[in-house]
Amino acid sequence: MRAGHAPADVLVLGAGMVGVGTALALQQRGHHVTLVDRHASCRETSYGNAGIIQREAVEPYGFPRDLRQLLGIATGRRNEAHYHVAQLLRLVPALLRYWRNSAPAPYARIAAAYAQLIRHCIAEHQGWIDAAQAQDLVGGRGWREAYRSPRLLAQAAAHAQPLAARAGLGLQLLDGPALAAAEPGLRGPMAGALHWTDPWTIRHPGQLVDRYVALLRRRGGRLVQGNADTLRASGAGWAVDTEDGRIDAPTAVLALGPWSDRATRALGYRLPLFVKRGYHRHYRGGTTLAMPLLDTEQGVLLAPMQQGLRITTGAEFAALDAPPTPRQLARGEQAARTLLDLGDPVEAQPWMGARPCTVDMLPVIGPAPRHRGLWFNFGHSHQGFTLGPASGRLLAELIGGETPYIDPVPYAPQRFGA
Repeated sequence: MRAGHAPADVLVLGAGMVGVGTALALQQRGHHVTLVDRHASCRETSYGNAGIIQREAVEPYGFPRDLRQLLGIATGRRNEAHYHVAQLLRLVPALLRYWRNSAPAPYARIAAAYAQLIRHCIAEHQGWIDAAQAQDLVGGRGWREAYRSPRLLAQAAAHAQPLAARAGLGLQLLDGPALAAAEPGLRGPMAGALHWTDPWTIRHPGQLVDRYVALLRRRGGRLVQGNADTLRASGAGWAVDTEDGRIDAPTAVLALGPWSDRATRALGYRLPLFVKRGYHRHYRGGTTLAMPLLDTEQGVLLAPMQQGLRITTGAEFAALDAPPTPRQLARGEQAARTLLDLGDPVEAQPWMGARPCTVDMLPVIGPAPRHRGLWFNFGHSHQGFTLGPASGRLLAELIGGETPYIDPVPYAPQRFGA
């Protein structure tokens, strides 16, 4: 350890939004925190998302149970999902459990637990945004879920309107002319959109994570580059190898997102985790949008960012380290060009990342069942960027022995018999 550094009493492995949210919450409670990541700044899943703090996402993404939708995905006619055959075969046990948990009865219980965490996402982010002086990254309020088909728009509204009423969410239904007036750059005919008004949009998600890290450093914390694979029990605590040398601490948190499966397996756990990969690319020189817009039927989301208009894709079922196959992005670009003047791509190659998923759609937050001083915070699927500060607060309260602000039982690692 270099001279002048306060000793760590908590190591947080993983400096995405979940890890940084955990580190800030621990530091707020008096802990000396060291973040360990292989990168010096945010470059993984928290960098590559749609940049929406999704307060409206009170229902997690379930496995499709409509036969027509499944057949469309299987035959490549739908763009919201893509798969590598070899990986899909390996994932059959996990996907079968995911499918079962998406049935109406278990899904209702899961959604209730999911909602209790996500309802705090704006409040928990707002405190850190203010403290990190990152208000300039907040692009505005809300995003739009757009439809080309009047029938599908009506079906979506029939589900969303009572959901919004029950959950106290802001929702506006826009018909085609209203959507065209709100987004005059759209040139393709659209039936309309659902406008969710509560979420916050962020112009540069990776930069928001970096601002949070800068706040952690100003308050005495550290980010060091290191190899999470070297984490090991050491005496009464934990040790990890970094560019600053070996760092020891009595407590360690695994917040490694899609790499959490490898890390927990190395420690003897077999948690039912899998990944959904995704892609994005920025475009400049064309039309921009007032706020993010999901072309629902084409499975592509368009989000205005500092770098340009970002196209993000749905889920790709493939091995974490398999070569990129950005077919969904290519199809999404074609669809986007029917809606607006997209402009030219900024990057020579698309960005690719992975979402860390569990078979019951709930994150894993709590103590490692068989290792003293080790804690888990991962498996947030599509909502790690949204839920990082909220789940970080919950884990920090559990580590400190406080009364948790929400019921932690639904997220406990023990639910999988680990």
